[in-house]
Amino acid sequence: MTTILLVDDEPMIIKSLTRLLTRQSWQVLGFTDPRKALDEVANRAVDLVICDYRMPGMDGIEFLDHFRRQHPDTPRIILSGHADMQGVLKAVNQSEVYRFVLKPWDDEELLHTLKTALRFNELIRENARLAELVRAQRNKLKRQQTELNRLERDSPGITQIQLDDEGMIDLSDEAGDIN
Repeated sequence: MTTILLVDDEPMIIKSLTRLLTRQSWQVLGFTDPRKALDEVANRAVDLVICDYRMPGMDGIEFLDHFRRQHPDTPRIILSGHADMQGVLKAVNQSEVYRFVLKPWDDEELLHTLKTALRFNELIRENARLAELVRAQRNKLKRQQTELNRLERDSPGITQIQLDDEGMIDLSDEAGDIN
């Protein structure tokens, strides 16, 4: 199940977003205290985080910096009632924010943004998995090639095979004659 973390100092925002997101069958963890949120999810998988930009005690960028250290691959979204260009740039550059969404948000647009972020993250994970598989296969092929080279060095001709017209190994006596 997809887990989404919400952090906003306004309880009504948490309640409104929770109502919207649970309709998607997503598990929602909502917090009005950013420090408590960090403590609660320190050892828990989170698929996406949505955080308010301006909160007392710890702003959204500071929260996301801490969160990014705990969950470096989780997409981060800032929600704000203020279109502060310096804040947007700082959020994107410092906290590597996926999107900056303005309050009040449009439910359909927000859901589309969240689904896109989740899908993007799935693709990144799949890409990493495939890259690791390719590395493992390259290592295996390298070991096999090393062994073939050793066999050929120790017994010249042992790795040579004859193929028939269909690409099958030719086991006839003529193919195997090495005189």
